Amino acid sequence: MRVFNFNSAIARTPGKSVINGLRATAGPAPGFENIVAEHQTYIAALQAAGVEVTVLDALEQFPDSIFVEDPALVFSEAAILLRPGAPSRMAEAKELASTLAARFPKVLQLREGFADGGDILVTPDRVLVGLSARTNASGAADLQRLLESIGRQSRVVEVPRGTLHLKTDCSLVDEETILATPELARSGLLGSYRILVVPEEERHAANALRINETMFIRAGCPRTLELLQQHGLNVLTLPVSEIAMIDAGLSCMSLRWFDGPTK
Repeated sequence: MRVFNFNSAIARTPGKSVINGLRATAGPAPGFENIVAEHQTYIAALQAAGVEVTVLDALEQFPDSIFVEDPALVFSEAAILLRPGAPSRMAEAKELASTLAARFPKVLQLREGFADGGDILVTPDRVLVGLSARTNASGAADLQRLLESIGRQSRVVEVPRGTLHLKTDCSLVDEETILATPELARSGLLGSYRILVVPEEERHAANALRINETMFIRAGCPRTLELLQQHGLNVLTLPVSEIAMIDAGLSCMSLRWFDGPTK
């Protein structure tokens, strides 16, 4: 079973408070209706790619709760409740607990430090855990312990300075290839993987998402689109310009796994 084969996902409806989500830099606030439209397009794309999506109710008290990937990590065999590095997001994991317990045979919980799902890249041979402003060393170490308990190898890497999350700068393309920003490609952190480097002017396209036979990328990145098509991929472009205003992209809006036998 390939690590980008999914048939199940969890997403959350954006609340009206989403326009007040965390942002690293100042700028215009996104429009609520525009975020809703982008989110609905994203859900429809997952469904068209063969994924059954459970859409949870909005949580107005947590503006960033639309980004369900940060407070949890899921595999076919288990889910892990994380401890997001932003104080305002810490309680989001508790809000997912019952949903995960109903769907996974085992639910584990991070107890030490902080770790965001946006810093976790699952590859065929190991899980990469990025150290960033949202994931610290103690959180990464505790996560490694939990991953080992379910038979998953892992490796901790340093996220390039100024980068929010590891997956802000990279995404899995196939079992041998990772799409990455120029900085991450030069860092040597990705080991022996073949690397497709996004153009500097389209660096935000590095946060892409492989779902079964389709690669989702953000709209408005023609050179990255061509790069991936030349690699032989079926590519779907999705609008995320409003969501990007609150430091988010394609990977963070869903928790994805394969529900069923993996052999």
